[in-house]
Amino acid sequence: MTQPQMSAVSAPVPDPSGQPTLAHKCLYYMSLMREAEDRIERKLYRQGKIVGGVYVGRGQEAISVGSALVSGPDDVLLPCHRDMAVFFIRGVPLGRIFAQYMGRADGLTRGRDGNMHMGDLQHRIVAIISALAATVPVAAGAAMALKYRGIDGVAFSYFGDGATSRGDWHEGVNLAAVQKLPVIFICNNNQYAYSTPLNLQMACAHIADKGPGYGIPAEIVDGNDVLAVHEVTKRAVAYARTGNGPYLIECKTFRMTGHSAHDGAHYVPQKLFDEWGKLDPITLLEARMLENGWATRDQFDRVRALVRTEVDEAVAWADKSPFPDPATLTDGVYEDQ
Repeated sequence: MTQPQMSAVSAPVPDPSGQPTLAHKCLYYMSLMREAEDRIERKLYRQGKIVGGVYVGRGQEAISVGSALVSGPDDVLLPCHRDMAVFFIRGVPLGRIFAQYMGRADGLTRGRDGNMHMGDLQHRIVAIISALAATVPVAAGAAMALKYRGIDGVAFSYFGDGATSRGDWHEGVNLAAVQKLPVIFICNNNQYAYSTPLNLQMACAHIADKGPGYGIPAEIVDGNDVLAVHEVTKRAVAYARTGNGPYLIECKTFRMTGHSAHDGAHYVPQKLFDEWGKLDPITLLEARMLENGWATRDQFDRVRALVRTEVDEAVAWADKSPFPDPATLTDGVYEDQ
């Protein structure tokens, strides 16, 4: 597939009173995610300050931003490896994220890991599991706990298109459907599971086609339209929060990079990068804001300058953070007697 299937995509519900403010907020968080990940992948990683895998969501920022901005204080979020904006929106300090990637003691895992394998339960963020679909049953479990405790919360479960081809994805979705658990399943369909294109992963036309098989509603949304993602997530959360059970959202987008920093993505036809590059979510939002008179180009320049400054300061702070003391290696591994 070379273009988003717009005829099947949900359109945002007009809300003239709140959309300018929402658009500015979305632009800030998408720009911050883009700048932070560029610094991680294109500078710190290549400078040798980050080791291990580096995965970014370039061109996919609208999905995590548009959806996470809907979340409330009692909600639980389970981001994937291309959903960094979730951490920003939930209030995790930017400096701690850079310290995490640089393996420092002030990172979220206190230097035990050096990349996106991080969570923060104080901010109700559950860490990713590398076999991405394995997080889906965990999301169902988190939603079951919310329901059991009578907490008015929803679990946001993020995953890629490839995850929907694994058995644990189906087990988690089935459990949530049968138990009518408050889970929003958010598929970041970027057309490739590492190097496997969508048409070689599954025979159905859309990820959303899998929802009715479990008796749950499913929608397709333009994953490069942050306002559309926000609106469909609002509908899904309202549905799940009132006891109706889970909801599946398929966000159609494209991975504008390799699977990770070491992957040149030579298996992806260049024409796909060219076509989807014209649909960059930040560029699309800025154009919409200009067209509707919600912003000026000077304001865009100020946003970019602001996020560069914030990233500069966060990197400098993280670079001063110490490496973990080897004597603390087993802390948290064994129970103290």
